[in-house]
Amino acid sequence: MTAKTQTQPAPTGETGTEVVLDVGPVAHGGHCVARHEGRVIFVRHAIPGEKVRARLTDADEEAKFWRADVVDVLEASPDRMDHFWHPADSRRAWGHGHPPVGGAEFGHIALARQRSLKADVLTEQLKRLAGVEQLPDSWAGTSVEAVGDASDGGSGLGWRTRASFSVTPGGKLGMHAHRSGDIIPVREMPLAIDAINDLRLWDIDLQGVDRVEVAAPANGSRPLVLLAPAEGTKPKRLNAIAAQLPDDVSVAAFDPLTEAVERVRGRQWVQESAAGHDYRVTGAGFWQIHRDAPGTLVGAVTEFLQGGGFLHPGAVVADLYAGAGLFTAVLADAVGETGSVLSVEGAPGTSRDARKNLHAAPHVEIIQGRVERVLRQKPRDFDALVLDPPRAGAGKAVVGQLVASHPRAIAYVSCDPASFARDVGYFRQSGWELSALRAFDLYPHTHHLETVALLTPVP
Repeated sequence: MTAKTQTQPAPTGETGTEVVLDVGPVAHGGHCVARHEGRVIFVRHAIPGEKVRARLTDADEEAKFWRADVVDVLEASPDRMDHFWHPADSRRAWGHGHPPVGGAEFGHIALARQRSLKADVLTEQLKRLAGVEQLPDSWAGTSVEAVGDASDGGSGLGWRTRASFSVTPGGKLGMHAHRSGDIIPVREMPLAIDAINDLRLWDIDLQGVDRVEVAAPANGSRPLVLLAPAEGTKPKRLNAIAAQLPDDVSVAAFDPLTEAVERVRGRQWVQESAAGHDYRVTGAGFWQIHRDAPGTLVGAVTEFLQGGGFLHPGAVVADLYAGAGLFTAVLADAVGETGSVLSVEGAPGTSRDARKNLHAAPHVEIIQGRVERVLRQKPRDFDALVLDPPRAGAGKAVVGQLVASHPRAIAYVSCDPASFARDVGYFRQSGWELSALRAFDLYPHTHHLETVALLTPVP
């Protein structure tokens, strides 16, 4: 695969052209901003302050901006490291004629700088989207907090307890390149825990399967491999794939659109552990990916709520977008039988998991449904709400309903700084303020981060 090199953007915006760029600040989404002849280019695999040669990967002449991948570094940042994973190394991948896989786009940056860049993104999003000029005292502001150094030796590797893979046309395990239909074969996943790599899925003939999901609980309990069959694949083929896996691994077929799960071998769920509780999580049901994330987030949420006097025996609280009940169980412990917990989850399968996980807590009410609808139908004088929405955030309508329920405080857990900042803006427009904030590096070597915030009405 060849490329033309020039110092001016291609007149027709031709994808594959290479340009020399002075790299500007980091931006949300895992890229940095560069400008060339008035054109904004979002460039991945760079570090602010570098001079790079980049290959245009998305260069529509009518687009407001272009996208590019670094193929050579002309002036390197002192924070640049050799990438730990060859398929995700942009320079190496393009040198072999194909794009890098996604999922480790910060792997060329020293961990300390990764964390400061993530803090920059969060601060910028809160200022631009929420109008927050002065951040709470609980936010140091220079770096997100490291998590898991005790288990990974400070490498930022081996933290994923869940992993998603695609399958090449030839039946080999692979991963998609960023914003691409290309599937690149892989023979390791350095960000995953040993229990996932030890399955050696790359040695298995996966013909007849479009996608593979793996869940391997950090507590060492039985892993689950989910196979998304291609159209026309028969059960016999799935059984043949299952036979190539160790006997103690559960295998199930699943539909990525409906999340319906059908047993092939073993069980259709995994057993997770966190904060003194065990949790059953079915199929592709949501659970925090980082091995240390559940305990970290539970600790931050309870610290904010208890420290503010919002979470105590007898309190009335709710866990919204509750999943399998991670926060619900801990809230139930804190309020005791004289208090009450409303747990709301939209996904039917995950809500059933929560019912099983919390069956012994009579002061917990579990409802499957949309958050805004349930709050309207179940009005209460809440002391506190825990809000852990999907990546898209809560949105204006849900924020409005939360404010209308008049809680004393809301603990907001978010995995996306843009949707989080947008929602904080909605709260501020309704007379609330950002009272406390922490951010955690639960996704090392990627651009993602997790925030925990305490929101309260302005006095």
